Amino acid sequence: MSKAMKCEGWISAFADRSSRIRFIRPMAALAIVLTEACAVGPDYKAPQTVLPPEWHNKALIDVSLSQSKEASPALWWSSFDDSVLSSIMEKAIKTNKDIMGAEARLREARAKRDFAAGDRLPTVSAAASASRRRGSAETGIGKTTDFYNAGFDARWELDIFGARQRALEAAEASLQAGEEDLRDVMVTLTAEVGINYLEARSLQRRIAIASETLSALNQSYEIARWRKEAGLVTQLDEDQAIASYQQTKAQIPSLEAGLEQNLNRLAVLLGETPGSLHALMAKKMELPSPARGVAVGIPADLLRRRPDIRRAERNLAAATAQVGVATAALYPSFSLTGSLGLEALSTGGLFTANARTWALALSPALTLFDAGKNRANIDAAQARQEQALASYEGALLTALADVEDALSAYVREKRRLEALLAAEAATLSAYKLASDQYSAGLADFLAVLVAQRTLLTMQDQRAVSEVAVLTDLVRLYKALGGGWIRAEDKENS
Repeated sequence: MSKAMKCEGWISAFADRSSRIRFIRPMAALAIVLTEACAVGPDYKAPQTVLPPEWHNKALIDVSLSQSKEASPALWWSSFDDSVLSSIMEKAIKTNKDIMGAEARLREARAKRDFAAGDRLPTVSAAASASRRRGSAETGIGKTTDFYNAGFDARWELDIFGARQRALEAAEASLQAGEEDLRDVMVTLTAEVGINYLEARSLQRRIAIASETLSALNQSYEIARWRKEAGLVTQLDEDQAIASYQQTKAQIPSLEAGLEQNLNRLAVLLGETPGSLHALMAKKMELPSPARGVAVGIPADLLRRRPDIRRAERNLAAATAQVGVATAALYPSFSLTGSLGLEALSTGGLFTANARTWALALSPALTLFDAGKNRANIDAAQARQEQALASYEGALLTALADVEDALSAYVREKRRLEALLAAEAATLSAYKLASDQYSAGLADFLAVLVAQRTLLTMQDQRAVSEVAVLTDLVRLYKALGGGWIRAEDKENS
């Protein structure tokens, strides 16, 4: 007879409350015969997920978003070919406080798994004692006696109906969920570090653009002042030049404050005090350019890439096992206890053959009435299982939306940047033409100021759009689950 058939027969017998009493007597024989545990409760099966065969925004996946397997999003920051970014990322992974907290939670889950594994095995303890006692002469013989004993005690709760087996399954699934939680924290961390780093470089570039514009405005002011002194123009041109200069100058402090805040956020992400990254980031650098595309793949790839989905699936497995733990409380438990030791009235007789003692007992226990508490506990466990399933399905839908949003934002921002570059080129040409005409006395100073202000606006918008393209790319990497190394990536590297 197979194990499954054995379990089914015994469980069906105990399921009938009226038949439980009849089985109390032969419980001892049952514990000896039934050497393999019957794990009650549902066996876990991974949920069947129906995913779209391709992305809704598949038309946006162009040559810049390669579907080749070579472009793995695991260590996506290496594609930016920026040594400073790579060094910051490596440090953040080692010293970030959220990573440390996730690692500590993982160690806790591992310890709980080990505890559940150990709970299935017997507990053995050793004890010894020595005592001397004098009896009362009024009630007895008034004799002084010594008593010595030493031995081992063992207790083993037989896992006949699989309560501890299910508990171990739940602990193992929780441990695996903890591993995915650590990976999810890493995905979020690397994305945040990347975005803050790119925004810091963008703010540095915007400050440089504003400073360059100030220099050009100062030259325009000198021209306006010279022409006024020569009587060619009125005070109006000089005042307009000063106003435009000061207006541009007023933008720089807010950009510098934004850069300061950005660098402080980066420092906190690295687990360092604010201000510690200023020296490293002091050297002005251009925004990095990714050297390759992104392995966008298909929606089904998210099941193995996204750690939050993998974590939700493991939480569902743990919740399913807990239903079995709760169900096992409906069935009897069997405890096997034993002792082996020595007892004597003198130390000399303690280690003789006659001093040996032993005991062996099998203790069955069955709850006959609990006012429905066990059934309620099963209902609660099943409700938690349903919650875990809903969380898993919700995580999957959120992941699909994240990728679709990131695809749309990235490709459309690239199109916007192309338009801004064309507008900037035209504005630069208009500014040069207006400056030349003003110097030749063929145009008024207002045309020069308008062209300068428009050029500054276009340059600033272009800088903002350039970093938006890159941060949208980072968000796409994050949506795809990039930022941690899968086992298959390590094997192929």
